[in-house]
Amino acid sequence: MQPLPLVIILLVLDHVAFNGSRIAVSLTAIHQGASALTVGLLMASYALLPALLAVPAGRWVDRIGAQRPMLIGSAGLGIGCLLAFALPNLAALYATSVIIGLSFMLINVAAYHAVGFLSVPEQRTANFSFMALGFSTSSFIAPLLTGLSIDQLGHRFSFAVLGLFTVLPAAVLALAALPETRSERAAGAGGQRPAMFDLLRDPYMRRLFIAIAVLTVAWDIYTFAMPVYGTQIGLSASQIGIVMGSFAAASFVARLVMPMVARRVQPWPLIAASMMVAGLSYAAVPFSHGVGALMAAMFMLGLSLGAPHPMVLTLLHHAAPEGRAGEAVGLRTMFINTSQTALPLVFGLLGTALGMAPLFLAMTAALFGGGAMARRMARRPRAS
Repeated sequence: MQPLPLVIILLVLDHVAFNGSRIAVSLTAIHQGASALTVGLLMASYALLPALLAVPAGRWVDRIGAQRPMLIGSAGLGIGCLLAFALPNLAALYATSVIIGLSFMLINVAAYHAVGFLSVPEQRTANFSFMALGFSTSSFIAPLLTGLSIDQLGHRFSFAVLGLFTVLPAAVLALAALPETRSERAAGAGGQRPAMFDLLRDPYMRRLFIAIAVLTVAWDIYTFAMPVYGTQIGLSASQIGIVMGSFAAASFVARLVMPMVARRVQPWPLIAASMMVAGLSYAAVPFSHGVGALMAAMFMLGLSLGAPHPMVLTLLHHAAPEGRAGEAVGLRTMFINTSQTALPLVFGLLGTALGMAPLFLAMTAALFGGGAMARRMARRPRAS
């Protein structure tokens, strides 16, 4: 099999386990009587170590390539799922969140680096679109599979089902199936290590990182919010899975047409429009109390957040200095996971004290602010 499709297939399988585990952890904790704040703490646990270690992981990937980090990450995902299966209590759920979050960070940074490294410049947006389609596929499968597994087998066995998805990636990667993807410049740099935030000296890179972070947090925050909100309004686990699956279906459609759209639309105007539509979608959620209305809101959210993803990744890879693409992906992951560590705690407190509406409105405000910044970027040339 060609290396790019192989990377994407392995990523899809691991992402089913990762994304499904976040839903399973949330619903298992809620089933055990946990508050919205506790669910927020669990979701923050997914992001804490990735926030601290993503940049060193990116530099490591630049030096040694994607093979070993993806193998370690796949094995860690399986261990995390098995832990929650063996010990389905709140303490084990915290350990599962930490292990799975750190493991998937390694997979994510390594896979993004591999796709960018193995792509010629004129094909990067298309290849990142195929990668994003893989994420959309796994994001569609994971909530449906997790919801059905919980309803049919129980919370504990849902983790065993998810753990099975890590077996094939770990086996394939153990056979060293990926080609060499290390950067010769990074591998030969020796002890020379630029400062962690050196990449942010470029104003263009700073704004690009802000846009990526806002879009990705908007993508991920619904994973925390929808199980809680759906439970509060009386939806079953299967109904919550169907609602979240509509988001994944929409993002799949958006990404399917992105290679054609990218030839006709400039990146920053598309990013600005996407943020505005996503903000309106989040604003509609507190007024949606049935499966149909929530599916419509999530479908619009999936369209708006799915469309710009390949473009911002291409912009990031093009803007990164030579030999530091993995580090740039790691820095992106660090900012995203720092936000994901803090925001679930804040949103958990808001949800406990005021209900879920402030959570959605806060995300709306962040998206509108990001959209305004993206409109300004669309009017100015690339800063050198």
